[in-house]
Amino acid sequence: MKTTEITIPINNSIDLKGNLNIPEEPNSLVIFSHGSGSSRFSSRNQHVAGVLNKNNIATLLTDLLTEREDSIYQNRFNIDLLTERLVSVTNYVTQFSDLKNLTTGYFGASTGAASALRAAARLKGFIGAVVSRGGRPDLAGASLPDVKAPTLLIIGSLDTDVITLNEQAYSKLKGEKEIKIIKGAAHLFEEPGKLDEVAELALNWFKKYLVLNPIVSQ
Repeated sequence: MKTTEITIPINNSIDLKGNLNIPEEPNSLVIFSHGSGSSRFSSRNQHVAGVLNKNNIATLLTDLLTEREDSIYQNRFNIDLLTERLVSVTNYVTQFSDLKNLTTGYFGASTGAASALRAAARLKGFIGAVVSRGGRPDLAGASLPDVKAPTLLIIGSLDTDVITLNEQAYSKLKGEKEIKIIKGAAHLFEEPGKLDEVAELALNWFKKYLVLNPIVSQ
């Protein structure tokens, strides 16, 4: 597997950093959109990415804010800004020679799920699947009915407030969709074995819609 730290130019003054992992024979690409206060070094997202890599799915874990921008608390919840960045990152990396022929999906955690869903709505016909882990898909707001990519919402059974918010968002999604509630898991899935369950659910979803039965063509 080829592991590279890449620099993603957003405009003349802003570059973002990303960790790109490409297996020897990649069959698809998943881009991670992190939650508020998190980064490409998130141990939870790295764990999920590692499981995907072992199954020949390339992954990009990238920061959508610079360190300076992230120091401003409000930016972490600026879904419009995060969506614009995720779209720019997607358009940039999917032109890489190793990646440009791969079906692409998003994995969003916490508030990152909202930017992933909004970006998927923007990039109709390009994003093949979306998975949310303990996410806030409700923050995607009016974009939810425009999401065509099959979407999986994963929530812990102990994360009761977020379950309600996910159910509200779920009702507004018009495409193929599913909710999975992991028994005994809280918001961060730190309980033994729970993150493994997240990774397995995500892997199966991406295998189904990015690898075995892609519904989009690029």
